[in-house]
Amino acid sequence: MKTTVSLPASALLILLTLSACKVKDYPSSSRPVSHETWDSLLREHVSPEGWVDYPGFIRDSSRLDSYLRLLQRHHPNEKYWGRDERLAYWINAYNAFTVKLVIDHYPVASIKDIKNGIPFVNSVWDIKFIQIEGANYDLNNIEHGIIRAKFNEPRIHFALNCASISCPGLWNRAYTADKLDEQLTRAARDFLSDERKNILSKDKAQLSKIFSWYGMDFKKGGKSVIEYINQYAPVQVDSDAKVEYLEYDWGLNEQGG
Repeated sequence: MKTTVSLPASALLILLTLSACKVKDYPSSSRPVSHETWDSLLREHVSPEGWVDYPGFIRDSSRLDSYLRLLQRHHPNEKYWGRDERLAYWINAYNAFTVKLVIDHYPVASIKDIKNGIPFVNSVWDIKFIQIEGANYDLNNIEHGIIRAKFNEPRIHFALNCASISCPGLWNRAYTADKLDEQLTRAARDFLSDERKNILSKDKAQLSKIFSWYGMDFKKGGKSVIEYINQYAPVQVDSDAKVEYLEYDWGLNEQGG
């Protein structure tokens, strides 16, 4: 007898997005780059809690543009870049180009308000404004077609910042290959400890919708979402605890906002 398996609408949407955003390997002979400029900008214009001083980035736009040009001249490749060098690059690129997108349209109440004047664009994450060597990308390409598709690392969901209040905070340091595992673990712990985004107790988990939207990423290896979060959570949640998902605030993650 034929059995039909139906996926939840959210899981189906993520699968379709991942398929649509899939990115082929790009032929490049570039070498790894330094993220010191981005690190300096983050320390100056992002608070320890992850709130962003967008006017400060605007005043410092020449340094941001210089860093983005560095990224644009160096496409990661497996010949000369190690796995963590590639992943750190793509996390920093996603976050830096997101800041660039916001300051180019500032002031905005939400990143979702940015349409860039392009009719029929699905969302701000589908605007192809990123050129790296000869490849053209949007933010969805980087997140879904490269990072999620090629690195099998669920902790990236706590490192990528979508410029919104309910997103994981933008860390005020750059990600680097030599500290990447430690940094991703810290990002996971910080996110799960932030009661504006996740409220945890022994018998109840009020979780960010990130854990619903990307549930398949956290359940790899047969884990449940609760088993996954208990690796990093400040409170150990019972396996049969009640799970709810909090409303997502797409307001801009701006200092003083």
